[in-house]
Amino acid sequence: MELAVVGDGEFVTGFRLAGIRKVYEVNGNGLEDAVKSILEDPKVGILIMHENDLNKLPEILRKKLNESVEPTVVTLGGTGESSNLREKIKQSVGVDLWK
Repeated sequence: MELAVVGDGEFVTGFRLAGIRKVYEVNGNGLEDAVKSILEDPKVGILIMHENDLNKLPEILRKKLNESVEPTVVTLGGTGESSNLREKIKQSVGVDLWK
């Protein structure tokens, strides 16, 4: 399983430097298409994106991402439930690893 990162240039740069190969740099219009192509890629196990970008997506696609187990979607930045990594791990693995 691979990591995939989608976002603007500033957001994805650090991930690219860390060696993540599936980096989708989008500015505005290409966000929805990039997310859809990542969802169709069976090799991607974790999708990382900024919470603000998640909120820009259509409601149906956001719901699909929030309920997705594979890939597990982890949002960074912003505040809110979707940025809770512990809950995402619990959702994908099925158990709370911190207990």
